[in-house]
Amino acid sequence: MAAKATKTAARTAARPTGDVADLRLAARGRGRIAWAAGQMPVLAELSRRFARQKTFRGLRISACLHVTSETANLVRALVAGGADVLLCASNPLSTQDDVAAALHEEGVAVHAVRGEDRDRYWRHVDAALAHDPQITIDDGADLVSRLHETGAAGAKKVLGSLEETTTGVIRLRSMHRDGALKIPVFAVNDAQCKHLFDNRYGTGQSTIDGIIRATNVLLAGRTMVVAGYGWCGKGVSMRARGLGAQIVVTEVDPVKAIEAALDGHRVMPMEQAAAIGDVFVTVTGNRDVVRREHFAAMKDGAIVCNSGHFDVEVDLKALAGLAARVEKDARPATDTYVMQDGRRIHLLAEGRLVNLAAAEGHPAAVMDMSFSVQALTAAHVAAEGDRLEVKVHTVPEAIDREVAALKLKTMGLAIDRLSKTQERYLASWREGT
Repeated sequence: MAAKATKTAARTAARPTGDVADLRLAARGRGRIAWAAGQMPVLAELSRRFARQKTFRGLRISACLHVTSETANLVRALVAGGADVLLCASNPLSTQDDVAAALHEEGVAVHAVRGEDRDRYWRHVDAALAHDPQITIDDGADLVSRLHETGAAGAKKVLGSLEETTTGVIRLRSMHRDGALKIPVFAVNDAQCKHLFDNRYGTGQSTIDGIIRATNVLLAGRTMVVAGYGWCGKGVSMRARGLGAQIVVTEVDPVKAIEAALDGHRVMPMEQAAAIGDVFVTVTGNRDVVRREHFAAMKDGAIVCNSGHFDVEVDLKALAGLAARVEKDARPATDTYVMQDGRRIHLLAEGRLVNLAAAEGHPAAVMDMSFSVQALTAAHVAAEGDRLEVKVHTVPEAIDREVAALKLKTMGLAIDRLSKTQERYLASWREGT
């Protein structure tokens, strides 16, 4: 009993400054993290490697990510490698408070509370910058953009940053194009083992999960309008069609629009789709995709949600301006906007990421690949030190191939190998028919 009390006291004394909802949730959080860990074998292998090699010894890492059980396993891997990690939330509604409590109890400075207002959110981001990081990990580029807004002095200490999502990469490339970028960044989102699997299979499954949890609606036979046919849009469309929904895609890119049509979906402008859709999902990375004129055309009972990073894809002010009243008690994560003419439009998760705000986000098995890319790219930044050029870097191909090979091994799958003759053939321009 005395030994247990001593252990608890030591753990409490080691606990860093942070801001979490309730430390009493830590036990449940540990169980949740362990469950995810069981489906993340690649990251577990990297964690053991980092522990042996002390890959991040003496480095401070600030991460602005969705605070979930999967993220917790990434943080544990970085800590195993010797990093001093501070974690804050990249979205006010994606934090799992029990996971935040468990990590904080383990000695990680966590600044994340589910449902935090914007002021508290930015205080948490500022705490991540006050950590004086040498490596930053971002999901949406709020941490990096805040770093640049608050002055270049802190940026000089940053060896490199890693960006997890499409929206963040768009922002960072814009910064570089404008000459505003002061640090090297890696577009982790663009790695093949990230966007080909996380965006398609992760977003596809978790978005449908969020919609069903929030509404318990039957998707079979309904018309789902998917705004944006990037990898996330492809994943959502594929999963919804598998459940029997009829898919309409809206796009601004003619190539993606053709791809959607050849995949068997109807393609039309949102102006036309608004009148026929039963469920609307935005995954564009842009703002005001569903606007006042679209709400005005929607049928009674339409469901509207967003699975893009920021809550700007649905024009929330326009929706509120059209409504006579808002009803909030029918379903969790569902607000019903009653129009002046009596029509009801159901908004999910306040227009934020429906897959995280109304469900649990991506399955751990797919985040195993995404976060393994993150972990190995962080190790690459640590090894390169201050030799990296200030620009938006692609993730080295060797990292993608290593993560894919490790994932195949954990799945019990083997693939063919090129013979020397085949290698010569592929490398030569002299050989043909």
